[in-house]
Amino acid sequence: MSGSSPNPEPCLQEATRAAAPALGFKEMLRWAWTQLTSMRTALLLLLLLAVAAVPGSLFPQRPVNAPAVARYLKDNPAVGPVVDTLQLFDVYTSVWFSAIYLLLFISLIGCVLPRARAHYKALRSSPPRTPRRLSRLPEYGTMVLPADAGTSAAAAISDAAAVLKKRGYRVEVRDLDGNRPSLGAERGFLKEAGNLVFHTSLIGVLVCVAVGGMFGYRGQKIIVEGDSFINTLVSYDAFTPGTNFNPAWLEPFGVTLDKFEVRFDRESKKQFGQPIDFTAALTTKDGAGAPPRQQILKVNDPVYFGETGMFLVGNGYAPVVTVKDGTGKTAFSGPVVTVPSDGVYTSSVVIKAPDAAPSQLGFVGFFLPSAVKNDQGISYSFDPDPLNPQLNLNSYYGNLGLDTGVPQNVYVLDVKKLTQLNGRDLPAGGITLAPGATYTLPDGKGSISFDGLKRYIGVDVRSTPGQSGVLVFSLLAVAGLITSLYVNRRRVWVRAGTHEDGRTMVEYGLLARGEDHRLAAEAAAVRGLLSHRWLSNYSPANCAATANPSSSSTTDR
Repeated sequence: MSGSSPNPEPCLQEATRAAAPALGFKEMLRWAWTQLTSMRTALLLLLLLAVAAVPGSLFPQRPVNAPAVARYLKDNPAVGPVVDTLQLFDVYTSVWFSAIYLLLFISLIGCVLPRARAHYKALRSSPPRTPRRLSRLPEYGTMVLPADAGTSAAAAISDAAAVLKKRGYRVEVRDLDGNRPSLGAERGFLKEAGNLVFHTSLIGVLVCVAVGGMFGYRGQKIIVEGDSFINTLVSYDAFTPGTNFNPAWLEPFGVTLDKFEVRFDRESKKQFGQPIDFTAALTTKDGAGAPPRQQILKVNDPVYFGETGMFLVGNGYAPVVTVKDGTGKTAFSGPVVTVPSDGVYTSSVVIKAPDAAPSQLGFVGFFLPSAVKNDQGISYSFDPDPLNPQLNLNSYYGNLGLDTGVPQNVYVLDVKKLTQLNGRDLPAGGITLAPGATYTLPDGKGSISFDGLKRYIGVDVRSTPGQSGVLVFSLLAVAGLITSLYVNRRRVWVRAGTHEDGRTMVEYGLLARGEDHRLAAEAAAVRGLLSHRWLSNYSPANCAATANPSSSSTTDR
C-alpha cells in the first residue's frame, strides 16, 4: 500500500460521546419518576409488600404481644438483638416496611393520573376513521340490499347508526351526503374505567389503612366474671396508640362480664374435651347516662361501640384467694388470673402479697380444673371442666421487689432473693387447696384460703377509623376488576355504496382492542340486527347477503 489510513478509533469515541450525553440532575429525576410510576414497578412493589409482611407472622410483634417478644429476647440472646435491630418485632411500623408502603402509594398515583387523563381524552375524542380496506379486519361481512327495498346508502348508514347506538356504541357518521357514506362506532370504555377504579381503590385502601394506623388504637384487657371495664387508658393491661392518637377520642363505653360459659365436646371420641363454643354474657353501656344493654360476645363475633370493636381472644380460670399475714390482717383478697398451658386448662398461678407483714409473701404453682393423681402421686388434670378444682402452690417470703419502681410481670415471681416456706422437698410439704379450704403457713407467716372459682376472658379492643373505608374501597376494587375483565373494547365500521343497478352494497368490519374471544359472536349479533332492520320484509330469494370473515391483521388503520 502506498499510504496508511487514519486511525478510526478517535472518531468512534467521539461519535459514542455524541450519541450518549451525560444525564443531568433533572433528567435523572425524570428517569427515576418514569421508572417509579410504571405499572411494572407498581406490581413489583405490591409483591414486595406481601413478602415484607411475612416476618410479621414468623416473629412475635411488640404491639400485639410484648411479653412474647421479651421471652424471645431472653431465650435467644445471640439472635434476638439482631432481629430487634432489623425491626422484625415491629414489622408493620418499621422503616423499611413504611418505605415500601409509601413507594407503592406514590407509584399507584403516578400510574393512575396519566391513565385517567388519557381515558378522559379518549371519551371526548371521535371514533377512529373508517379503514380503507374493511376486509382486512378480523371480523368482516357484506350485505346487499335489493334496489326495490328503497334503502339508499345514506339511509343504510343512518339505520346502522341507530342500531349501534341502541346497542351501546358511540357512533359518528361520516360523509353522509357523499357517494361512500360510512360510520365509526366504539364501545367498551367501561373496561378502562373499571381498571382505573381498581387502581384508585387500591390507593383508597392504602389511605384508609394509614388513617387507621395514625388515629386508631389497640388495647388488651382481662375481665373476670363480675368485674367491669371502663374504656379509659388506665383500665387497659396493654395499650398501643396510633402515631397521632388523642386520648379524648376514646369511646366512653363500659362493659361488665356477667357470665362466661365454655362448651366442650362430650360426644366425639377423637375430639373429646375440645372446646366447641365460647359465650360471654355482657352488660354494656355506651356512656355514663346511657341505658344498659345485654349483649353476647363470641369468637369472631365482636361487640361494637361506634367504630371501636371488642374481640374475644382468650379465657381461663381465676381462683378466688385470700392471703392473711402473720398479724392476721388480710394482705390480698380476690380472683387470681391463671395462664393455661394445655388443652385441659392446666394453668400456672402466681400470687403476690406485698402488703403482708412482717414479711411480704409470694406463691407460685399451678391450678388443676379436674385434679387426679397418677401412680407416682403426681396430680394432673384430666378434663377442662372444673369437676375437681385444686390449687397446688409453693410459698415464699421476703422482699418481692415491688417497691423499687421497676415494672414486673404479674405472671412471674422471681424467687432468687426469697426464702421458701413450702415445697415438695421441704418438711412442710407443698400447699394443696380445694375450694373452701385454708392452709396455715409455717413459722407463723400467715395463711392462704381457696374461696371460690371464677372464669375470665381476654379481650382485644380495637379502633380503626378507616375500617369502613377499607371495606368500601375493597368492594369497589373487586367491582372494577370484574368490569375490566368482562367488558371488551370494540370498534365497528360500516360503509355503504350504491351499485349501478340500484342495489345498495353494505360492508362492515369489527376490531377489538386486545384479545376478545367473543368478537365473532358480536359480529353475528350486529349482522342479525342489521338484517332484521333492512331485510325483514323480503324473502331470501329477493335479497342476498354474504359474510366473508378474515383473519388478517387487527391493526387499526
